[in-house]
Amino acid sequence: MLDQLVQLVRENAQQTVVANPAVPNDQNEAIIGEATHSIADGLQNALASGNVQEVMSLFNSNGQVDNNNPVVNNISGNLISNLTQKLGLNSGAAASIAGSLIPAVLGSLVKKTNDPADNGFSLDGIFSSLTGGSTQGLNLSGLLGKFAGGLDKDGDGDVDLQDLMGMISNGAKQQQSSGGLGGLLGGLFGR
Repeated sequence: MLDQLVQLVRENAQQTVVANPAVPNDQNEAIIGEATHSIADGLQNALASGNVQEVMSLFNSNGQVDNNNPVVNNISGNLISNLTQKLGLNSGAAASIAGSLIPAVLGSLVKKTNDPADNGFSLDGIFSSLTGGSTQGLNLSGLLGKFAGGLDKDGDGDVDLQDLMGMISNGAKQQQSSGGLGGLLGGLFGR
């Protein structure tokens, strides 16, 4: 999944990063790496924190990313912080990059994940990577509709997917504690 995510960020970074006069050319790859890292870590952190519904609603959007989704906000905020602190970009340039690049990449990721003709990404594969395989064997795509618009569909106060959400969250926490995607991304970008 990571190599594919890096490629997806690169595809969406042409205007926002590479052709951006506020970004020195020697920082293009570092910015692409930070954006990839922010997306992978942001999704994993959201799952580990129990925000499974927000992540699932992101993938239920047909590529129209809701910038008010807390997952999107956290990913963008982390990227802004990393670009200013690690790469020394001014906050305006960092905010512009994050505000354009993160929704574009997430939108592309969602579209590719939901496109049955595109086997580059699958919801099951993404969640398996983010949770250290704890979701392997589950049909997450089939469950996606249950997350749309809230989990308590019948309003009876009983959330039938609570165990599933706990399993996903615990898997993401375990993957984080074992070095998770950050360790893999570090190897890709020399971090």
